[in-house]
Amino acid sequence: MKKQSVKWLDSTGFHRLAYYEWGESSNDNIVICAHGLTRNGRDFDYLASALQKDYRVICPDFPGRGQSDWLDDKNNYDYPYYLQAFTALIARLNCQEINWVGTSMGGLTGMLIASLPGNPVIKLVLNDIGPEVPASALASLAEYVGKQPEFESLDSLKQQLKTIHSGFGQLSEEQWQHLAQHSHRTLDNGHIKLSYDPDIAKSFKRLAGEDINLWPVWNAVHCPILILRGAESPLLTKPTALKMAERNQTTLIEIPGTAHAPALMAEEQIAIVENWLKKEPTAQ
Repeated sequence: MKKQSVKWLDSTGFHRLAYYEWGESSNDNIVICAHGLTRNGRDFDYLASALQKDYRVICPDFPGRGQSDWLDDKNNYDYPYYLQAFTALIARLNCQEINWVGTSMGGLTGMLIASLPGNPVIKLVLNDIGPEVPASALASLAEYVGKQPEFESLDSLKQQLKTIHSGFGQLSEEQWQHLAQHSHRTLDNGHIKLSYDPDIAKSFKRLAGEDINLWPVWNAVHCPILILRGAESPLLTKPTALKMAERNQTTLIEIPGTAHAPALMAEEQIAIVENWLKKEPTAQ
């Protein structure tokens, strides 16, 4: 795995977008893995490690998360600017086609890109997200987004992750430790906090007051889609998932023992993604 970065432009200037690259840089079969709201690209280490034998895997940190720059204008933590950042990344990769694996926010970003004319997305994996999200589910996320207590130890931060991300499913201690190790920043006093700009909450909470309805965007996507739904997910409801599955070239798989969102760290979950990417025909 190589740590990389690219500069992208928003309304206040240029910013660094960090990303992690797995596999051979000469491989034209590219998978971009895009994480959820408060997470980062290292969430996909297990998946990327498995995919790298067949793909060049790119796992970015969204603006304001992980190793990417925090934005000066906090209102720019929003999808139009995320699309600008990923446009710069795709240009850096110099690729004509990409496979997109997106969890939650990362899935919505992929869906938006895949809906645009001339886009490079040939296959889209949506991990526990769809074009319709209830306001009640968004409100539950808003309860913890932006709240960043200080922790004296990595273990105490790990316990916090287990609480707020219980929907990830039954992860091993090693996997929780991995998430904690790559989800923190160290303060001057030696304490640690989660590694994202707490001001990402401002834009999110503006959206959280009403249902998300992106069915027109969904209808503009023409590539094959794999939908992964946490069996107990409040964000991707079963009726919404079933409605999505009525679309041609769409596969729906429920992941038992998970809510929002399957972590894609378990071998069986990784196998689902890997097998679908290999076997599903591309759009005509």
